[in-house]
Amino acid sequence: MSRSRRPAAASAHLARSLLLAALVALAGLVPATAAPALAAAPDLTLTSETRYVVDPAGRAVHVMVALTATNRLADTKTRQYYFDRAYLAVQPGATNFAISARAGSPRVTVASAKADHTLLQIDFGRRLPAGSNRTFTLTFDLVDAGGAPTREIRIGESLVTFPAWAFATPETPGGSVTVVFPEGYAVEVESEQLGEPTTDATGNLVYTSGRLASPLAFFAYFVADRPTARSESIRTIEIAGRPVEVALRAWPDDPAWAERVGALVERGLPVLAERIGLPWLGRQPLVVAEAASRSSAGFAGRYDPAATEIEIAYYADSFVVLHEAAHAWFDGSLLAERWANEGFASWYALQAAAAIEEPAAPPVLTPEQLATRTPLNAWDAESGGEAAGGETTPDEVATDDVAYAASAELARLIAERAGPTGLASVWQAARDRVAAYQPAGLEAADRGGAMNGGDRALAAGEGSDGVVPERTAEPPDWRGLLDLLEERTGRRYDDLWRAWVVRPDEAELLVARATARRQYAEVVARAGEWRLPEVVRQAMRAWQFDQARELLTAADRALDDRDALAAAASAAGLRVPSTLEAAFEGNKGFAAAAVEADAQLTTIAALQEARRARPAEQDLFVEVGLWGASPDADAERAARAFEAGDLDASVEASFAAFSAWAGAADTGRSRIAAILGAFVAAIIGVWLVFGMIRGLWRRGSSRAARIRARTRRLQAHRLDGRGGSGSAT
Repeated sequence: MSRSRRPAAASAHLARSLLLAALVALAGLVPATAAPALAAAPDLTLTSETRYVVDPAGRAVHVMVALTATNRLADTKTRQYYFDRAYLAVQPGATNFAISARAGSPRVTVASAKADHTLLQIDFGRRLPAGSNRTFTLTFDLVDAGGAPTREIRIGESLVTFPAWAFATPETPGGSVTVVFPEGYAVEVESEQLGEPTTDATGNLVYTSGRLASPLAFFAYFVADRPTARSESIRTIEIAGRPVEVALRAWPDDPAWAERVGALVERGLPVLAERIGLPWLGRQPLVVAEAASRSSAGFAGRYDPAATEIEIAYYADSFVVLHEAAHAWFDGSLLAERWANEGFASWYALQAAAAIEEPAAPPVLTPEQLATRTPLNAWDAESGGEAAGGETTPDEVATDDVAYAASAELARLIAERAGPTGLASVWQAARDRVAAYQPAGLEAADRGGAMNGGDRALAAGEGSDGVVPERTAEPPDWRGLLDLLEERTGRRYDDLWRAWVVRPDEAELLVARATARRQYAEVVARAGEWRLPEVVRQAMRAWQFDQARELLTAADRALDDRDALAAAASAAGLRVPSTLEAAFEGNKGFAAAAVEADAQLTTIAALQEARRARPAEQDLFVEVGLWGASPDADAERAARAFEAGDLDASVEASFAAFSAWAGAADTGRSRIAAILGAFVAAIIGVWLVFGMIRGLWRRGSSRAARIRARTRRLQAHRLDGRGGSGSAT
């Protein structure tokens, strides 16, 4: 949005008209007498009942002034005092003068026509004697002569603007002003002496001042528009190789606006896209509509991102048109802060104006404003009257004027420090919601601001190793913008933030930020290819610096563990597994990394202990003790398991190797002793068996002899009993 810049004649008119009226009253209302002239102006007083009637069809405001002239002098016995003319200043450009009275033939002529007033000479037609008064009816028209869009008087079906004056002599109370609008107009009036309007029987809107205590102090400026079917024309503009339709909606009685604004938009949009470094971001078509401001403070331009519609006031200059066109990019979705959007819309409007050789006047921050300005973070997201549809107070208007100028100046300072490519890199990151503090390998490597391969990968959605960059859900606010600027351009801007942006209670954040960023840079550099866990970067992005520093201190301790582990692994001839890096980069906290480091150190110690248990020389006992064991293979298996991250398997294998090597000699001795014992036992067993067999054989032989002898006796006995003869065998 751009603050209203009323037509110059209107914005400065009150002070000028009051001064003019005072001068005319003192110098022009001169009495004509039969005696020597008297110069005291109050001797002739004028009061007026003035009525302004707006006539859109006639492109004029008809003015009727009921003038009452009073000669306040008193004749003496020797002198008679009278007036036969008076001078009256009316609005510049007034025309069609006529005057009448109940008696006599008054005349009105133009004594002089100046840029800021028209001086009328009113001849009374007959003398106005002392102590008498006379009423005249003066009529004239305020007409729309055409010309510049900022002209003071515009009268048409769509728009009416004109100043209303009251007419009287100095220090002469009385009179009134009435202004009548036909129905259908939405009227905005700059005046503290007019009450709320009323509606007459025919539907006209009527403003009245009531009796004026000081008519020469009265001033009112009216701006009124009436909804009409706008005339629409379509222009197709190529922006960064993409055709974009722009619908120009102008009041039907103001074709000059459509031509002027359309040409500016057509030439300016492609330049804006090129300078900002982003393609067209809005929806199509872009609507650019002619408007009049609707608040006491007014606006010269306003952008509605939801509708992709720009309202441009009928009197808006080239800077305002280009400023509002730049809001197609800086519309609140790219940057969060009002001052940032307004400031950079102003900056790029000036760049586009220079490129197309169009005069443009940015808001100027005066020394007085510079001394009294407030931090830009104190500027509300929207001013009260414009946002809420209500009235904006004079204090809010003054604050907005300063804030617009201050934001434009800050944007200029940032742009000059960042350079065009640096700013373009920031806008690309903001558009893609790529946050500051990316993991290692995803940072913007080109600190000069030029878009390198890494930046292009980020814009495409991934880093060089295929890792998707971390993004934010919302556009960067004043904190995120500072982080992106410093990260993307490699320059410092916290001095500008301290001077222009932060409120007093936010200044300490910049101090804490500087300390945390130094620590963050040191830890990131020490971590090398290892990436800090996302929780650290989230704390930095959220400006939670106490939490960030605690996490960074813990990360530093974890890197101590990494270094100790690397040394231990190197001494053991081992490669460190990736499990510690994974634990470091995970979101379970650095305690998990500490546990992993301790476990890995313990595993290395177990393997080293096993290796130390390996006998330097292998004697008979060791060789016999290692029968059936493979401690070398176990140690190798332990090393491979460690490097693969299987610490349990590594410890198990190390224990097997250690047990085999450490107990080999004793096991060998036991085995040899067992073998010898078994051999002796075997010999003894064989001897015993042999002896037993021998004994059994002997006992068997004796029993056989006894059996044979018994058999012979038995046979011999049997033979003898039968009485036979023969011999026993």
